[in-house]
Order: sequence, then C-alpha cells, then structure tokens
Amino acid sequence: MNKLLSWPAMLCWLTVLLEGYDLVVLGAVIPTLIDQRHLGFTAASATFAATMSLVGVAIGATGSGPVTDRYGRRWMLLGSIALFSLFTAVIPLAGSVGVFATFRLIAGVGLGACMPTALTLMAEHMPASRRAFASTITMTGYHVGAVFAALLALQLVPRWEPLFYLGGVAGFVLVPVVWIKLPESEAFLAAKDAPIRVRPAVLLKPLYLRATLGVWVGSFMGLLLVYGLNTWLPKLMRDAGYNMSTSLTVLLMLNIGAVIGLLTAGTLADRRGIKPTVLVWFGAAAVFLALLSIKISSTVLLNGLVLVTGIFVFSAQVLIYAYVTQAYPAEIRATALGLASGVGRLGAIFGPTITGWLIVVGSANPWGFYLFAAVAAIGLLAMAAVPRTSIDGLGPIEPVEQARLGERTV
Repeated sequence: MNKLLSWPAMLCWLTVLLEGYDLVVLGAVIPTLIDQRHLGFTAASATFAATMSLVGVAIGATGSGPVTDRYGRRWMLLGSIALFSLFTAVIPLAGSVGVFATFRLIAGVGLGACMPTALTLMAEHMPASRRAFASTITMTGYHVGAVFAALLALQLVPRWEPLFYLGGVAGFVLVPVVWIKLPESEAFLAAKDAPIRVRPAVLLKPLYLRATLGVWVGSFMGLLLVYGLNTWLPKLMRDAGYNMSTSLTVLLMLNIGAVIGLLTAGTLADRRGIKPTVLVWFGAAAVFLALLSIKISSTVLLNGLVLVTGIFVFSAQVLIYAYVTQAYPAEIRATALGLASGVGRLGAIFGPTITGWLIVVGSANPWGFYLFAAVAAIGLLAMAAVPRTSIDGLGPIEPVEQARLGERTV
C-alpha cells in the first residue's frame, strides 16, 4: 500500500487522469462547435478532427516505446506531458478547422506516449506480484479524468475554450512536479547497464511471437469495445427504443462499472493469474453485450446489466497491458507496451467507424450489440493463445534467452 501512495504512483495516476480528461473533452465540446459553426465546423469536420486526435494517439503510443526503452521512462513522460499540454492549450487559438485538427493530432502524439510510459513506470515501481493491480489502479485515473471533463463541460459550455486552457495549464503544473519528484525506473537503469540490448524487431522472433500477436489482436479488440461503446452506446439504446434519459444514464452506469471492474480485476489477476482472469473478463463481456440486445422494461434491471457489462468490458483491455508488464523483460517492456497500445488505438478508430456505419444503414439494433459481443469473443480467443506467465513475471519468456537471439543495439 505504501508504494501506491508514493510519488511515482501518484504522478503516474495523475498523468493518466490528464489523458482521460484531454481525450474526452473534445467529445464534450463537439456539439457546441457544430451548433456555433465555430470555424465552419460541421459533423463531418468534427469527426475528422476527432479522428486525427486518435491517429496522433496511435502514433505516439507506437513510436514512444523504442525511445522509452533506449533513453528512459522519466524523460519520455516529461516530454509527452509537455507536448500534449502545449497543443491542448493552443486549441482555442486555431484559425481554421485544418489547424484545429493539426493541433489535436500533435496533442494526440503526446497523449499516446503518456499512457504506456506511465503504465510501464508504475509496473516497474511495484513488485511483480502486484503489477496487475498496479496497472488497473493507474487506469482508474482515466475515468476520473473523463468525469472531470464531463462535469466541467456541464458548468462551462457553451463557453468551451476554458476547458482546453484548463487542461493545458494542469499539464504544465504537473511537469515540474514530475521533474523534481519522479525518479527513473530502477528496472530501466539495470537493463541499460546490461551488455545485451534488444531491438523492437525481437518482438516478432519465435520466442515472443505468440505473445506479441495475441496481445496485439486482444488490444485491438479491447479498445474497439471501449471507444465504440463510449461513442455510440446512447445512440444504440435510442435505436433499441429507450428514451433519451435512459440512454444517457446507461453511459454513466457503464463507466461506473468500469471503475469497479478495474479495482476488482487487478486484485483477482494478482491472486489467480493475469491470463485466466483476462479470459474470464472477455468471455463475460461477450455474454453481457449480447444480452443488451434484449429489450428490458425494468430500468433498475437495465442499469444493473449495463453496470455489470462495464465491469468486464473496460478492465479486459487493461489486463492486457498488465500481462505485457509481466511477460516481457525490462529491456523491451516499454516497446512491447507501446506497440500493444498503438495497435489497440487502431481498434479505437475502427470501432466508432463501423458502429456508425451500422447506425447509418439502420442495422444498429440488434447487430451493434452482436458486433461488440463478437469482438469480445475474438479478444478471448486471442488471449487464449498467449503463454501463461508465472507469478514472478518471467514464465516462458526468460530475459536470459535474449543472448541466443543475437540482438544487440548498434
């Protein structure tokens, strides 16, 4: 518990909180941007800006890993916080939709680098037997940030500009605290002094291939669920015949369930193993998502079903990150986590797109729910294929095996 109250743990949590705030705040102001015709915003151009933000996140997540493994977790976290804070703060100054989207793209690069770096730092700060809980507790920051964004938007909109100024200022306040209080990861320092260094391509070597492909597919499916549901669940519920109040309430219940699931899943995974837990979580998510296709007349029963669905849907994805921190050695841990996050962000882009297409063609109910259930089932199959690691985080993936791979940093 003391480690969870330490400076590294709190700073990693705050970093993820800022990411949750910044990624959700755009969705909170898009209706106002369109209503005000700010810079000529339309539904199509707002979708473009939102997509550019997610593209930037994917670039940042994918590209940050190798840099983090070479130069350190601390420097990457400092740089990524500064980058997204700057380009969040200048969003209201954009003079055109194109510039607005460009600022969101660059901010997204910083945001994408933050999460895998923070999760890597947090995992390396904790004992191997507590890394699943460390990952899930850190990710609660994302949902807290999302709630802050929603509450502030309710108070400030239609004055949307302060939402971006506040996000940027908060990041700039955090940077000097990180500079002073956050030490470099001891695992990174030890790996840095090792004579053998690995390249990112080692993730596709036979030793790691099964784990890498399983994690990539699982992460893609996991974030497809997260972003697809958060974007379109109210509309899916409306198309299923529920009123607007009920449709918005279920989104709140889904995210409350997410926090409960994150706390529960991490504790259970540390006790029972990450792989068995993530399989149960994806399987349960598939079942409950399919059940949402059934019209439920009782509001209490519906909210309870959505709450339970949220428990399993969101934390299934985070358990994949926890698996990566356990399965891969420190030399390539940030690279593996960054690439898993980057591939997952492609799912984050694909999920809202394909769900939106189902809505346009009038097939959202019940096929939208069946789609999400199938995605969860694919995530289960993908994670069923990965090796099961032992409690010390080495299992079948032993760092000493790097020597026979002949991978040396040039």
